[in-house]
Formats: sequence, C-alpha cells, structure tokens
Amino acid sequence: MKVLFVTAEMDDFVRVGGLAAVSAALPRALRSRIDVRVLLPGYRDVIEQITHIEIIGRCAAMAEMPAATLGRAATRDGLPVYVLLCPQLYDRPGNPYGDEHGRDWPDNDIRFGRLAAAAAELAMGRLDRNWAADVVHANDWQAALTPAYLAWSGARLPSVLTIHNLAYQGLFPKDSLRRIGAPEASFHIDGLEFYDQLSFLKGGIVYASHLTTVSGTYAREITTQEFGCGLEGLLRMRSEASELTGILNGIDESWDPRFCAQLAQPFGAGDWDGKRANADYVRKQFGLAVSRGPIFGLVARLVHQKGIDLVLSAADEIIEAGGQIVVTGSGTPDIEQALVDAHRRRPDAIGVAIGFNDGQARRIFAGSDFTLMPSRFEPCGLSQMYAQRFGSLPIGHQTGGLAETITDGETGFLFSQPSIDSFLGGIRRAFATFMATDRLDTMRRSAMARTFSWDLSAACYSTLYQRALAP
Repeated sequence: MKVLFVTAEMDDFVRVGGLAAVSAALPRALRSRIDVRVLLPGYRDVIEQITHIEIIGRCAAMAEMPAATLGRAATRDGLPVYVLLCPQLYDRPGNPYGDEHGRDWPDNDIRFGRLAAAAAELAMGRLDRNWAADVVHANDWQAALTPAYLAWSGARLPSVLTIHNLAYQGLFPKDSLRRIGAPEASFHIDGLEFYDQLSFLKGGIVYASHLTTVSGTYAREITTQEFGCGLEGLLRMRSEASELTGILNGIDESWDPRFCAQLAQPFGAGDWDGKRANADYVRKQFGLAVSRGPIFGLVARLVHQKGIDLVLSAADEIIEAGGQIVVTGSGTPDIEQALVDAHRRRPDAIGVAIGFNDGQARRIFAGSDFTLMPSRFEPCGLSQMYAQRFGSLPIGHQTGGLAETITDGETGFLFSQPSIDSFLGGIRRAFATFMATDRLDTMRRSAMARTFSWDLSAACYSTLYQRALAP
C-alpha cells in the first residue's frame, strides 16, 4: 500500500509543536507495513538540512498560488520525503506559520493552499511519474484541504485527516476562496464556510473519507459543545457514521533515560542518585538555589491552552512549600514575558528558558520530580509520556490524552477542573508523595515502566487505511 503523509512540520527538520514529533515517528513506525512518503513545505530550515534534493516535477500556478517545484529527498535513515519548493512562499525567517515576532504570515492561505493542492496532484500521480498514492493522510488545518482538492479534481482517492488540535482551524476571509482556486460552490454551510469565513479544517472534515484524532477521549470531547469549537455538530455526524476514530499517539524509543546521551547522567528506575545528578545539573544550568526540595518542570508551548497562567498563580505556593520551577518552551509574547518577569522576581526558585531545545527538554524531564500539565484541553499531549519515562510524575488536568495516559495515584496525579483550586489540589498531593519516600519510589518505578510505543498506533492506522481502501 502507498500512503502520502502530508504535514507542515517534521522533527527531523522543523518543529513548532507535537505535530512535528508525530510526523517524524508515525511514518517510520508504518514503514515496515507500507510505502509511506512524507510531503512538507520547503522552508528555509528544511532546505538547509537536506543534503540532496532531486527535482521530479512542477506544479503550475493556480489562482493566486504561484508555480512550485517538487523535490524528492530522504531522511538520514532513508524515509522518503517530498519537499515543495517555492521560495517566495516558504523561504522566510521565523517559524512555519509566522515571523520572528509571532505574527502569522498574511498569506498563510496561499502558502498552505499551495501545499494541499500540490499534495493532491502528487497523490494522483501527476508530479512523480514513478509514484502515486493509494491513500492520502493529511494532518491538521495546514494540509486539511488536500481531500478537498482531490474531490474538486474528480479523483476517487480515499483520504484520512488527523485533527491534532481542533482549536487551530485555518480561518481566512471569504476572498481566500478565489485566492486558492477553490470553487465558489464550495462556500456554504455544508462546505468550507464557517460563520462567513473560510475554514481549511472544516474543508478537510467535510471532504476526507475518514477522520482521526490523537486520543479516544479527545475524539469524544470534540463532539461536545465545550470542546467542539463550533464544529461539534459536523463532528458528531461523522462520529455517528463511524467516520471519526481516536488513535493515541506514541513516543519514540529514544525516550529511555538509561541510554539517553543528552542527560547529565543516564539512569534507570531505582537509580535515584543518577536522577539527583540530573536535578543538580538543572539547578546549576538555570541558576537556582541549592535545594533538597522538588523540582516542578514545565516543557510546553507557552500558550493559553496549556494553562501557563495557572502555573504562574500556583508559583508562590510551590516555592513557599520548598519547591522550584523550571520552564522551557516558546509561545505568545505576553505569556513568555510573564514567565520572564516571574523569573526576575525569584531567580533562585524559577528558571526560564524561552525557546525549545530537545536536549534541554530531556534534561528537565530527567532532573524534575514532577511535570506540570494544567492544560485546559489536551488532544493527546506528549510531555506527560516523556515525563513518566524519565521518572517525573505528571500533574495533569483530567482531559483528552492526559486522562488516558496518566494513571492517577500510580504514575502521576490528575485533577478534575482547569482551575487554580483544583490544580493546587494536585500539587499538594505531589508534595505529600515527595515526603513519603517509599510511595515516591513506587510511583516513579510504575511511571518509568510505562511503554508508549508507536507500534500499536501504526497498526491502528494500517487497519484504517485498509478500511478506507475497501469499496
């Protein structure tokens, strides 16, 4: 079976959020079963990291979307990657979606319309004369119009759309319809129209053969008004037709503290001196005071969804009880600044590194005793899985993937509401566990024994692709 995996991020080259980790890991987990190939835009960071790109095809200009060239390359371990080359759209500073100041690019409709249209052409065999797809797997709003372009071209090619986060929908003015060459007739309540705007994500939800999301709990949540972001009726309809499936993400096998070369000192379950060496390293790296109290790690995108305001509200109580907080991530400027201000007030107890570095994130998981995850909603979440493998017990809101991957009182702590009182309840339970050495030891061992392999997820996707192909 041949599958085209369309994404806007991939850990090998460019990362903003969890989509990048999934886009690197899932195709690799599928390789033993499927001829899977990744398509992503030729951002500056991507081009700089690929040693050889073979030009294999050309996309003609369409509406206001410029012509583009398709290149074929491969990752270091041989995973085939197609790169959409269009310097005027993708050769820019900043991240895949916006400039260095966090502002979205004003032509994101054209940038990702171009990606989706090219994906449809490639899947149909029009760009690589030696390859065409049996199934297209599009990811999030940036690739969501791929099934739509297939339908508008008259192709009867099955497609899967994975919703990694429903809150990001790719909303644009109605005029974008013309700019991306979408038919005027598609702009209605049963098409791309969403409250008089054009929604890329809704387009994918309407046109894809099957929908998935990244945990079973989130698949149920998004059919409700509370989590459905205005699309709950459509999603409920797809769910009732058995066309919406929750498949939990995994994490790759490099998340093993016994063999991780990026740690200050590798360690395994029971080697708490090794874990303490990582804690000492993190304190020194972030300029924190020497302490025997717990470290609370926060490795996240610094956005409202992640409940960073709750962490800031809880900071005084954590510090007064003898804890310290270490944060890394990037996000909205106001939240970044609030964390920097908190660090300046208490540099001995709050360490902050704006930006994301994989090695630093691993060292924080290894050195921290607890990982803070007060997300308002969390489709899947990866940090709680990384944290458990590294013996950092997650404190998470009982929602989405957090509810599925944290066993309350055994491998971490769940709290019921995204409120400061509920969150503090989880933090107080963590402090009580930290003081009870035997209980802390038992919970750490249970957490570190968890496996979150991609193999099960890959088997579920393989079955889903086969189902999509069935007449």
